[in-house]
Amino acid sequence: MKWALMRLLMRTVGRTSRGIRIGYRHGFDSGTMLDYVYVNKAHGRPLDRIYLNSVGWRAIRARRDLLKEVIRDEVSARAGRALILDVAAGPGRYLQDVAREQPEAEVVCRDLAADGLRLGRELAKERGLANIRYERGDAFDPEPLDRPADIIVVSGLYELILDDETIRKSLARLRDLLAHDGVLIFTTQTRHPQLEFIANVLPNRDGRLWVMKCRSAEQLHTWAVEAGYADVVSRREKVGLFTVTTATQRPECMTMDACRHD
Repeated sequence: MKWALMRLLMRTVGRTSRGIRIGYRHGFDSGTMLDYVYVNKAHGRPLDRIYLNSVGWRAIRARRDLLKEVIRDEVSARAGRALILDVAAGPGRYLQDVAREQPEAEVVCRDLAADGLRLGRELAKERGLANIRYERGDAFDPEPLDRPADIIVVSGLYELILDDETIRKSLARLRDLLAHDGVLIFTTQTRHPQLEFIANVLPNRDGRLWVMKCRSAEQLHTWAVEAGYADVVSRREKVGLFTVTTATQRPECMTMDACRHD
């Protein structure tokens, strides 16, 4: 009864918040929803600001900031000339920031959600960005690019996957798309204080309740090493719900002892 009442309140009073309306239209886990959270501009009634200030969304924005920092460092290490692939990008607003700062970089944003891709294309056109493109693609069955990617990004995806083996297979598959010195950058949700509320109240992009699975950074480290990555290093965003991990393409590094962990 408690969760039924919360669902009723969210679908009625909650809809005075533009962010909550977007969540019900596109899914609270959708790229369109995250793009609204990234912009972080409340519209109308005070409830929208309360919604945008929830701990989960504050952590998402902190994760975004850390991701941008990590990607910038990797692009700079390649003198600005890097091919970046995000396999589940949504509108990819933060990747557009990187593309604008690094005009010699090439950014490819893939997603299955047409709304997110359309929003990304429109935003890129408004910003005059010629070095970023959007295309439909399945994160778990990715097509190769014209050449191996220097940087592959997986952000906000693995916590949506309940089956561990799917993530392990994804790590191995993405390694096949990397250049010999390429790097995989992925995020992990290690905890969330509102996990039960979300799983019982908020719908995802498929119209089902949004169930997430938290995992330790150490667990993902182990899987990355087993998939053949080395120099697996994680950093935690300032709110403390997510880590951002880098894992390099190093075929000779196949055991935990050969890799560095943080």
